[in-house]
Amino acid sequence: MPHFIIECSQNILQEKTPDEIMNAVYEVAESTGLFAPNDIKVRLQPYEYYRLGNHKTSFLHVFGHIMEGRNTEQKAALSKQISSRLSELLPDVSFVSVNISEFEAATYSNKALINPENTSKDRHFGL
Repeated sequence: MPHFIIECSQNILQEKTPDEIMNAVYEVAESTGLFAPNDIKVRLQPYEYYRLGNHKTSFLHVFGHIMEGRNTEQKAALSKQISSRLSELLPDVSFVSVNISEFEAATYSNKALINPENTSKDRHFGL
């Protein structure tokens, strides 16, 4: 946790590499101090086929999925910092947007939580 999923038009990858884009998101998330660096996950999915408004040629959207517990101001700041960094990195992209949503801790599960040796139910157990 957290997961940052970047969806973008394929043509963006002619301007910057996937690593450059993913690293920008990772570095912003890490710089906020909201997450342990080892927990941050970023992935990118380019789209060859998409439809945009008139005279718009490209898009990039980041879906941020984080564990509940941060306040609205922290989530808004994270969203704005990511969109600012990506807008600087990719100034010619028609649409750059970010949204942050929360996982509910009560319904979240992972490999660590189902480990029978994890008697404390620490979601970071064994990492």
